[in-house]
Amino acid sequence: MTKPLLRALAGETLPTPPVWMMRQAGRYLPEYKATRAQAGDFLSLCYNPELAAEVTLQPIRRYDFDAAILFADILLVPQALGAELWFVTGEGPRLAPVTEPAQIEALRPAAEVRERLSPIYETLRLVGPALPAQTALIGFAGAPWTVATYMIAGRGTPDQGPAHEMREKAPELFDALMERITDATIEYLDAQIEAGAETVKIFDSWAGSLPADAFARYSIAPIRRIIAELKARHPGVPVIAFPRGAGAAYEGIAHATGADCIALDQFVTAEWAAEHVQRDGCVQGNLDPAHLVSGGPELETETRRIKAAFAGGPHVFNLGHGITPDADPDNVHRMLAAIRG
Repeated sequence: MTKPLLRALAGETLPTPPVWMMRQAGRYLPEYKATRAQAGDFLSLCYNPELAAEVTLQPIRRYDFDAAILFADILLVPQALGAELWFVTGEGPRLAPVTEPAQIEALRPAAEVRERLSPIYETLRLVGPALPAQTALIGFAGAPWTVATYMIAGRGTPDQGPAHEMREKAPELFDALMERITDATIEYLDAQIEAGAETVKIFDSWAGSLPADAFARYSIAPIRRIIAELKARHPGVPVIAFPRGAGAAYEGIAHATGADCIALDQFVTAEWAAEHVQRDGCVQGNLDPAHLVSGGPELETETRRIKAAFAGGPHVFNLGHGITPDADPDNVHRMLAAIRG
C-alpha cells in the first residue's frame, strides 16, 4: 500500500487526511532542545547528519506523523553559494549581505553548491531506513525570492524592503542573483531526491509581499522552473509549493507552477480554498499555529472544521505556518486525535 501522504499528493481523497507539521522537529520539543545542546549550535546541528537525523525522527516517535521532514535550514543554500552565515542566539540568522555586482559574480556555481551540502543528503540517507513503513520522507528548500530577501538584507526584515528596492532599482542585478539561487536550488533538491526524499517542498515564506506583477515574475516563475526541471529528472516525485501570503492569488497556482500540492497559510479559509484551490488538486493546511499554544476546545473545533471543509478532495492536514516554540506538545496529540478520531 502506498504511503498515505504520497496517495494524497497523487490526487487521492482519503477518509482521514495524512498529517504532518511544518517545523515539527523543533524548539517546542524538549528532546530537540537536548539534541541541539549536544550539537553546540544550530548550524553544527544542521551539518551533523547523525544528530540532524535524530531530530528529524523525534516527532515521528512522539506523534506518529504520516511524514518526516528533513531537518535543515533554507539559508544553507546561500551559505553554500558563498555568503557568510551565522546565527545570533535569541535573534536568528545573519548573513553578510550580497548587494554588489562583484559579490553576485563571485557566488559559487550550482554544481559546487550541490557538493558542499553533502551532509544534508547523508541525513536523508540515515532517516529513510529508520522510518515506519507508512511514513514518507520530505525534503525541502527555500524559494528563490525568499532566499534572495535574506541574502540582500542580511537578515529577516518586516517588509523585505531591501530586496524590493533592488528588484525595482537594479532589476538586472536582482535577476542575476535570482538565477544563481534558482540554479542552486534545482541541484540541491535533485540531490535530496537522489538521497531518498520521496517528495520535496518549496517554501516561499515572503511571497505575499510581492505585488501582482512581481509575484508572477519572482515567486511563480522561479518555482515553475524548479519544478519543471525536477519533474524532468524525477517524473514520479511530487512537489509541494508554499507561496505564503498569496491570498486570492492561491487560485490557479497549481497550474501556474506545476506543483502537485499547494500549501495554504491560515489567512485564507479552508472553505474558500476548497472551492478555489482544491479543485485543481491536493491542498495542504491550514490550522493557525496559535491553536497549538492556546489549545482547549477551540483547537479541536478548528481542526475538525478544516478536515470537514477539505473532505471532498485530496488534502494533507498541516498548519498555516510552522509550529511555534511556545506551543504545548500535548496540544499536538489533541490535534491528531481530532483528525484521526
